[in-house]
Amino acid sequence: MSDVPNLPSLLEATLFGAGRSIPQNELAEMFQITESTMRMALLDLQATIEGREECPIQLTEINRYWVLEVKPHLAKHLPQIARTEIPKKLLKIAALVAYQQPMQQNRLVEMVGQVAYEHVSDLRELGLIDKRRDGNTRRLTTTRRFSEYFGCPHTATADVAAWFKEQASGLGLTGSQLADALSRGGEESGPIDSDDSMGHDSEETSAEREVLENATAINGEEE
Repeated sequence: MSDVPNLPSLLEATLFGAGRSIPQNELAEMFQITESTMRMALLDLQATIEGREECPIQLTEINRYWVLEVKPHLAKHLPQIARTEIPKKLLKIAALVAYQQPMQQNRLVEMVGQVAYEHVSDLRELGLIDKRRDGNTRRLTTTRRFSEYFGCPHTATADVAAWFKEQASGLGLTGSQLADALSRGGEESGPIDSDDSMGHDSEETSAEREVLENATAINGEEE
């Protein structure tokens, strides 16, 4: 009798150890099998996990990226150390895409520079951003997992964009100010002086902090 574990077991261990989403074709290359065989194994594993009684995790597919993650209704109850967080450097890009989606990637590059390519790739690996070819560029939109992370009650791209605009508008912020608030939220710095504030008054600064608290509440972050 062979001691070699079956493929679904190896896949579960691989995804658990990776701690991030992995493209289906990359998994196929890892195990040196066809992508169609890999997909069948992943679907088998997904069904197995779903069949476990009171299982706290799920195997999720987002545009042929697969990730092993805690079920959304449990995630907010976990201790801070056990929660997946978006790196602060990615929050600005995430907010801009959510606010302006569907957004062309070349437009995002114009706004934030070449770093956009790296950050979009990171967000895609986290399963938060979808990237699809649109002529000579790529069209960026948010995913269902993005909505779950930020506590947005919608998943359709137009509805998510409208929700983000409502959050910003309710606090007197533009999309760029919302994005800046998110990207600055985790920085430990002194009071913002007139140069650093880029013209924002004290009321806008307070509003930005409120946006950050609302948008990251699902992760239990505190100012």
